[in-house]
Amino acid sequence: MINLKELVEVLEVEDTVGNLDIDITGIAYDSRKIRPGELFVAITGFEVDGHDFINGAIANGAQAVLVEKDIANKDVTTIKVSNTRKALARASAKFYDYPADDLTIIGVTGTNGKTTTTYLIESVLDNLGLKTGLIGTIKNKVGTSIQGASRTTPESLDIQRFFAQMREEGVTHAVMEVSSHALELGRVLEIDFDRQVFTNLSQDHLDFHQSLEDYLNAKLKLFTMNDKPAIINFDDQQADKIKEQARGEIISYGLEDEVDFKARDIKIDVKGVNYQLITKQNKLPVKLKLSGKFNVYNSLAAIATVASLGFDLTEIKEGIEDICGVPGRFQLIDQGQDFGVIVDYAHTPDGMENVLKTANEFTTGRVIVVFGCGGDRDRKKRPIMGRLGVTLADFAIVTSDNPRSEDPMDIIADIMPGINELEKKSGEDYIVIENRGEAINKAVEMANADDIILIIGKGHETYQDLGDKVIDFDDSEVAREALEYRSEE
Repeated sequence: MINLKELVEVLEVEDTVGNLDIDITGIAYDSRKIRPGELFVAITGFEVDGHDFINGAIANGAQAVLVEKDIANKDVTTIKVSNTRKALARASAKFYDYPADDLTIIGVTGTNGKTTTTYLIESVLDNLGLKTGLIGTIKNKVGTSIQGASRTTPESLDIQRFFAQMREEGVTHAVMEVSSHALELGRVLEIDFDRQVFTNLSQDHLDFHQSLEDYLNAKLKLFTMNDKPAIINFDDQQADKIKEQARGEIISYGLEDEVDFKARDIKIDVKGVNYQLITKQNKLPVKLKLSGKFNVYNSLAAIATVASLGFDLTEIKEGIEDICGVPGRFQLIDQGQDFGVIVDYAHTPDGMENVLKTANEFTTGRVIVVFGCGGDRDRKKRPIMGRLGVTLADFAIVTSDNPRSEDPMDIIADIMPGINELEKKSGEDYIVIENRGEAINKAVEMANADDIILIIGKGHETYQDLGDKVIDFDDSEVAREALEYRSEE
C-alpha cells in the first residue's frame, strides 16, 4: 500500500482531478484485473486503448486512474501524464520500493541468442550456489518457482512485481532478456542493470521498427542507461556502434578479433561443441552439450558475463559444461532413429542461416528443413527465408508457423518469390504443405540414415496461433509422435 500523493511525486504530472491523499493497494493496466483500492493505468496500445476501459475499471473498484488523454468521467481521482507506459514503469518501481536496487541484474539484448545466453548465465550462477531469478521468452523463474511467459520482456509492472518477489525469496542475481520493444516502450525504465550483454543484430521486428537503424537504436538504449560494464560480441557488424554508445567498461568476446574471451579450435557435431577458451590469463578446454557455432558465441557471452562478476573461471566452465540444453534451441529429438531431428526457434533470416549452416557442418546425409513465417509480423523477411530454405538445405518443406490473423497461404505466397527466383522445382527441391503437423510428418517419413531434419520457427512454443483461436501444438511432441509412428511401421 502507498499513498497516491507519494506515488505521484515520481511522475511528470500534467494535471490532476480529485483527492490525491488516498491509499493505493495495487496497480493494474488490465481493467479486468483491477481490485478495489487499486490504481488503473490506461495504456494506449497498438490494437486496444486502455482509456476505453476506464469505466469498467472504476466499476471493478479502481480508486484512481492514470491517463494520457482527457476523459469524461470526473467522479474518480485522475492523474494525467504525457506517456502512461513510462509512468507505469516509474510508478511500479516506486510502489514496490525499487526492488531492482537490491538485486544484481543482468540484461541480455540482441536479435538471436538472448534466451540461450540468459539460460546459460542463470544456470552457471545456480551452479555457483547463488539463488537466482530469470525473466525471458520461455519462462519466468523466482528462486525455485517457475511461471510461464507470454512475451520476451514483460510489461514494466510485471517486471517490478517479479523483482519484488525475488527480493522476498532471497534471490541475489536476476538475468533477463531485454527486447527492442521493451527498450523502445520504456518497460525497463527504473532498472539499474549491473551488466548489459549484446549478442548480435540482424533483421527482425521491422513490423514495429521503421528501419534496421531504428531497431539498432532501440537496442542501444540498454547501453546508455548507466556506466556499468557491457559485454559485447566483437564479431558482430554492429559492435562498433555498441562500443561507441556504451558508457561503462567494455568486455569483449568473439572468435575472430583480439578479444577478452575467445574460442578457437572449435569442433562441432550434432550432440555438442568442443573448443579452447582463451583469455589473457587462462586457456581452458570447454565441452558444451549444446551444438552449433552460435552456441559457442552464447557460451562465451555467458562465461564473460559471470567472470566479470568476479567468479572463478574454472568453476564457471564446470557450470557451462553441466548444461544439457535449452527447450526449443537446437533441441535434439533422439528416439534412437538413424537420422537427426532438431527443433529450433530460428524465425529470422540470420537465425535460419545460422542453424542451417551448422547442420551442414556435421551432416553426412541431407539437410531437410521445415519452416514458415509468422503472420502479422515483418513481411520483408519472408522471401529471404524462402531463399535460404532452398539454398542451404537439400530439401525444404514450406509450411505454416503462427499465421495469427493472416491467411496461411498468403504468408506462403510471400515466401515463394525467394524460392522461385532461383528456379527451384517443386517436388525436387521443395514442397508446400500448409498444415504444420503434416509437414513434420512428411519430413520424418522421407528422412534417410544420416539425414538431419531441422524444424524451425516455433522452438519452445506449445501452441499455434490460428486466426481467432489458439490450438495446442508443440513441434518437439509432433516430431516424437512422427518418429514413434515410423518405428512401428
